[in-house]
Amino acid sequence: MSQFWINFIFVIGSFIIYTAIAVWARAKSTREFYIAGGEVNPVMNGMATAADWLSAASFISVAGLISVGYVNSSFIMGWTGGYVLLATLLAPYMRRFGAYTVPDFVGKRHGTKTARVVAVGCLLIISLTYVIGQMTGAGVAFSRFLEVSSTNGLLISSVVVFFYAVLGGMKGVTYTQVAQYIVLILAFTIPAAYLSLMMTGHILPQTGLYGEHTASGLPLLEKLNLVVRDLGFQDYTADVSNKWNMFLFTLTLMVGTAGLPHVIIRFFTVPNIQDARWSAGWALVFIALFYTTVPSLAAMARLNVLETVYPQGTDKPALAYDERPEWFKTWEQTGLLKVDDKNKDGRIQFYNEGNKTFAEGTAKERGWEGNELTVNNDILVLALPEVANMPGWLIGLMAAGGIAAALSTASGLLLAISSAVSHDLLKNTLMPHISEKTEMLYARLAMTGAITVATWLGLNPPGFAAQTVALAFGMAAATLFPALIMGIFVKRVNNKGAVAGMLAGAALTIGYIFMYLGWFFIPGTNTFPNTPEHWIMGISPLSVGVIGAVTNFVVAIGVSLATEEPSEEIQEMVRRVRYP
Repeated sequence: MSQFWINFIFVIGSFIIYTAIAVWARAKSTREFYIAGGEVNPVMNGMATAADWLSAASFISVAGLISVGYVNSSFIMGWTGGYVLLATLLAPYMRRFGAYTVPDFVGKRHGTKTARVVAVGCLLIISLTYVIGQMTGAGVAFSRFLEVSSTNGLLISSVVVFFYAVLGGMKGVTYTQVAQYIVLILAFTIPAAYLSLMMTGHILPQTGLYGEHTASGLPLLEKLNLVVRDLGFQDYTADVSNKWNMFLFTLTLMVGTAGLPHVIIRFFTVPNIQDARWSAGWALVFIALFYTTVPSLAAMARLNVLETVYPQGTDKPALAYDERPEWFKTWEQTGLLKVDDKNKDGRIQFYNEGNKTFAEGTAKERGWEGNELTVNNDILVLALPEVANMPGWLIGLMAAGGIAAALSTASGLLLAISSAVSHDLLKNTLMPHISEKTEMLYARLAMTGAITVATWLGLNPPGFAAQTVALAFGMAAATLFPALIMGIFVKRVNNKGAVAGMLAGAALTIGYIFMYLGWFFIPGTNTFPNTPEHWIMGISPLSVGVIGAVTNFVVAIGVSLATEEPSEEIQEMVRRVRYP
C-alpha cells in the first residue's frame, strides 16, 4: 500500500471518529452548547483541556523552536506554568461563580454591559488572531500528507470543524477533543520513543536526552554540542544572553496562557469546584506528558538531520545532492526545505553563515560559499518518521496527530468566539428577550460566521505567525487575566476601574507590538526596527504582555479607588465566590 493511502486512512478514519462523537454528543440546549451541561468528568475534561491547549503551534512548531537550544525553553516553562496559575488562582473560583463565558463573568461581576462588551472585544481579538495559526497549520499538514494544496487543506479543515463544532457545541467539542488528545499524544510520543531507542537505547525520550549517543559513545547532549559547534552554530545547551527579556517573555506566556478564554471556559463544564481543581491537575499531567517529551525530541531530531547531511561526520564532505534521501525530495516540494548549490560542487553544505568567524575561517578554507540548505523548523516533527526511516503507519499517525492538534484548538477558539457573540453580545446586551431556542440558533449561526472569518484569515493572514501569536498572548495577559484576578480577589475594583484597566492594558500592548512589528502588521509600517538595541528597556514585542498586565492592575485599582465603591450586592457576590 502506498504512503498516500496509509495517510489517507489515518486522517479520514480520525475524521469519521470525530464526526460520530459529535453526532452522539450533540448539544440539545444552550447549557449543553456553552458548557456541556456542566457534567463532564474531571479526567475527561483534563484531557479535553490538554487538547484545547496543545495546538498546531505546540505539535508542529515547539520542537523546532526548542531544537535551537535552551534559549527557547521559555515556551515550555511559560505555557506549562500558566496552568499552575489556572489551577490555583482561577479554575475553582470561576467554576463557583457559574458563568458561561469569560465576558459573562466580567459582566456579572461588575454589573454593567460596558465591561461585558469590552471583554467581548478583547476575546475576539485574542481568539481570532490565535485561530489563524491553527487553520494555517491544518492546511500545511493536509498539503503535505494528503497531497493537496494548502488552500484546499484549509478548506477541508474548516468543513470538518463546522460539522462537529456547530452540531455538538461544547458538549460535542469536549468529547471530540478527548479523542483528539489520544490521537495527538500517540502521534507525538511513539515516534519520539522510536527515535530515542534508535539513537540512545532508551525507550523513554525523557531519559534518552541525558543518555549516551549509541553511535559515538558520547553523552547525547555533548555529541549534539560538538556537531553544532563544528558547523558554526551556538551550543544546544548555551546560556541565554538577555535573561531579563527571557524572564518577561516567560511571564507573558504564563499569564497569557491563564487568560486565554477558550481554556478558561473548560472549567465551567465540570459539576463542582472540586472537579474544577481536579480538571486543572489532570490537564497539567496530560500537558506535561507532551512537554517533557519535546526537548528530547527536539535535540535528537536536530542531531538526526545533521547526521543525514553529514553522514561521515562534519569534517568530511557533505551529502551529495543526487544521493539525497526521499524525504528531502518530498519536503522540497512543499517549499519548507530548500537547497541552493552555491559553490556548484553537487553537495549540500549546511552551516551557520551568520557566524562571521566560522564563515571566513573554516567555511572559506573548505571552499564553501554560503549555507546551501534552508530547513523550516516546523518540519522537524512532521518529517521525523521519514527522516528516521520509521514504518509507514507512523507517518500516517503523525499526519493524523498534526491535524488533530490544529483542529482541537481551533474548535475551542471558535466555540469561545461564538459563545461570546450569541450569549454576551446578543442575549445579554442587544436582544435580552430572545428565547433559548432562538439563542441556540444564533449560537450556531455565530459559530458558522466564526468559522467563515477564521478560514478567510487563514487564507489571507494579516501577518506572520510570530506576530499574531504575540498579539494573542499579549492581549490575553494584558486584558482578561488581570480582569479575572481582580474580579475574584479585589472586591474594591469597580466597573469603571475594570474597563479602564482592560483598555489601558490593551492599548499599551497593541501599540508596542505594532511599533516594532508594523501597524496592523502591514510590512514596512513599523516605527522602530525590531532589534534588541531599539527595544525600550530591553523588552521585546513578544514580552510586552506582562507589562500590559501590570498597567492593567495599576490603572484598574487607581481608577476604582478614585471613584465610588461597587454596590454591596456585588461585594457580597465576591465574598461568596471567595468564601462560600
